[in-house]
Amino acid sequence: MAEEKESSVLFSLKELMSLEEDRIAKEEADAKAREDEARRAREDAERAAREAEELRLREDEERRRQEEARRREEEARVEAMKQAEIERARAELEQRARMEALSAQQEHERRLAELNRDKGKKKLKIAVGSILAAMLIGGGIAGYVIVTNNQKAAEEKRLAEVERQRIQEQLDKLTKDLRDKEKKEEELKDALKTAKSDAERAALKAQLEAAQAETKKARGAVGAAGASKPSSGGGKPKPACNCAPGDPLCSCL
Repeated sequence: MAEEKESSVLFSLKELMSLEEDRIAKEEADAKAREDEARRAREDAERAAREAEELRLREDEERRRQEEARRREEEARVEAMKQAEIERARAELEQRARMEALSAQQEHERRLAELNRDKGKKKLKIAVGSILAAMLIGGGIAGYVIVTNNQKAAEEKRLAEVERQRIQEQLDKLTKDLRDKEKKEEELKDALKTAKSDAERAALKAQLEAAQAETKKARGAVGAAGASKPSSGGGKPKPACNCAPGDPLCSCL
């Protein structure tokens, strides 16, 4: 009986020790699980904080990039407007200078024509006086009057040729200027097709509009110069001559 009691006590002690070991192991496992969970929560929080900071930095960078792009685009637009205004003012000054030069040339030609007419009248008076004298003393002076009239016609023809050459030179110059402006316009069109950014396209578009306005003005100048060009025949055709042969008062002989 004593041995059975001893065995029973030993068994009970072993059971108690096993239970205690199980309890300790469970507590250790629970503690480790709590530590692991806390570590994972801490790591998740740190990762979330890093991702949030990275997102904030990316958003700030994107916002700065967009603001910089808008600033550059605005600067390009303002610069394009300035250049267009400068080109427009330059074109207006050039057109005004051309018109003033043309007006001065026309005024000079008008005065020259008046001077020639006055000279013609004086020559006519002299010729009439000479003819009257010739009628009294003979017709020897008639030949001189005819030569004088021929010289006058030759001088008028020469002046007309000089004027034609001047207008032709002006037309050639204006035509070359038109070709240069058309070439510049085509270059701007090609550049606009290959523009890389909105700012560049805006600047090129403004330059193209100014170039097109220049080309239009140049075409008008060429047309005006071409319309004022006299024929190579030396001016208006002469009317039919109905004078009697040898008439010293005839102006068409």
